[in-house]
Amino acid sequence: MSKKNDRSELNVVDQGPCGGCCSSPRPQPMGGFSRRQFLQGAGAAGVAMGGLAMAAANVYAETAEPVTAEQPFPRGAPLRVKPILIYDVPTRQDRTSWRSYGGIHTPEAAREEAGRIEKELGQLEQKAEFPIQLQPIELLDSQAKLAELAVDDTDLCIVYAAGSCTQWPLKVPMAMFVRHRSGPFYLGFEIAHWRFLRQGGDPVVLEGFDTDDVVVDSYDELLWRLRAMYGLKNARGTKMLTIGGLCAYSREAQENGPRVAEEVWGYDFVDVTDDEFAKRLGAARADQQVVKQVEAETAALLNMPNVTLETDRKFVFNSYMALHVCRQFLQETGASNFGFSRCMGHDQIAMLDTPACLVLSLANDEGYTAYCHTDLSHTMPGVLLRWIASRPTFVCNSHYPHDGLFFVAHCQGPRRMNGRDFEPATIMTHYESDYGAACKTHYTKGQEVTAVVPNLVCTKWQGFRGKIVGAPSYPACRSQMEILIDGDWRRLVREMQGFHTQIVYGDYTRELGYALKKLGGQIQWQCYSEIA
Repeated sequence: MSKKNDRSELNVVDQGPCGGCCSSPRPQPMGGFSRRQFLQGAGAAGVAMGGLAMAAANVYAETAEPVTAEQPFPRGAPLRVKPILIYDVPTRQDRTSWRSYGGIHTPEAAREEAGRIEKELGQLEQKAEFPIQLQPIELLDSQAKLAELAVDDTDLCIVYAAGSCTQWPLKVPMAMFVRHRSGPFYLGFEIAHWRFLRQGGDPVVLEGFDTDDVVVDSYDELLWRLRAMYGLKNARGTKMLTIGGLCAYSREAQENGPRVAEEVWGYDFVDVTDDEFAKRLGAARADQQVVKQVEAETAALLNMPNVTLETDRKFVFNSYMALHVCRQFLQETGASNFGFSRCMGHDQIAMLDTPACLVLSLANDEGYTAYCHTDLSHTMPGVLLRWIASRPTFVCNSHYPHDGLFFVAHCQGPRRMNGRDFEPATIMTHYESDYGAACKTHYTKGQEVTAVVPNLVCTKWQGFRGKIVGAPSYPACRSQMEILIDGDWRRLVREMQGFHTQIVYGDYTRELGYALKKLGGQIQWQCYSEIA
């Protein structure tokens, strides 16, 4: 494995027979990393042994419906949240206005409110599908005391603005919660817009904040903001294993992807050359204990009641053998993301004796982020989506939108799309090579999805909410979706950029927009669906 700081020799892949998939001469390896602390922590560690496939052997359902996995989908590092209650303690004065709005004006009332907040946040923590680490609530009888707080171990503050809060001196993100009907009336309900966001004027001028940072009464509204911040925290500092180096589809992605990945997201890169991977793979194939484990994983997958095999079984075995080696490198380096740079080219298919398609499908179902090729333009949105949604993402080729439909396809579709159940699948050859093992996932019709189409220069993500209306079998990449766009599809046709799309089950359009705003406008979010 190599470490390099030079980013001057990135490679653009030659377009293969599908018009954009990797089928190129071997690029020069691009590595280099600073060994940043791996933020995902237990998320990657919990999947290192590949237990999902083994657990599947114990499932005995007799239908083609989704099969529930026994092992939870891995979680990332918890979002560390500090609640802060700001209140005022006014002194009665004779024949003049001496108190502001609000129902909390004494230390006793503040302590009672703090108990209510702790109970509400405890319920929120139980409801969240991602880990939250709640810190003790801070009670401040003046916003001037904010500057004295220690927040080095905090990812997000929730300010309960019972009293005056018109400034934010701390260098940590903040969401403001105000009460109208949910408890004692808050002064912040009156002044959050005028005094805080607008600083006493008409336009919103407070840097780093807008109306999305204020929540009135609703903990459901607060929850999706926390979800966005959890996703952003775990997407930052991603360590990426580039098997065969970085390999981009376009000159734009070649020139901009690594810079954006490093400067905006704090990515680290670990390069594994084909020779290194082949050597490790050869050792694994010669190890009878590994062979036994891989054989068990292969049998477990093919014994699942909703899996059909339409290729040679040896290619499934070869895929699990390659995944075993990937897990080794991921464990050793602390990486959580990986890809094969030329997964459609002869060299890497010959090395694995199968295209990497099924390897990547299985890895995503285990909780890693693993995508065709090592193109950063689609890697960065896929990683953020995975952490926001706590479920796998499906990277796929975009097609021409028409009549409100958006068709996507790829040969490495994950199956555990809701983060819990395995969708039915057919294991068949990779389409373009008609060789090896690839996963055709039979997606659930009627399922709501979020689609993100990143541009090639890595500065803008376009997206929408939609519904799966078909999972056909056209002569194209094996896993296919027809998505009915919930939004202005004609505008999308006129403005669409990029090439690949990332798909995730569920509607996460709000979370994506919120998270990207916290990057200071470095990546633009263009959503074509109406945000409620």
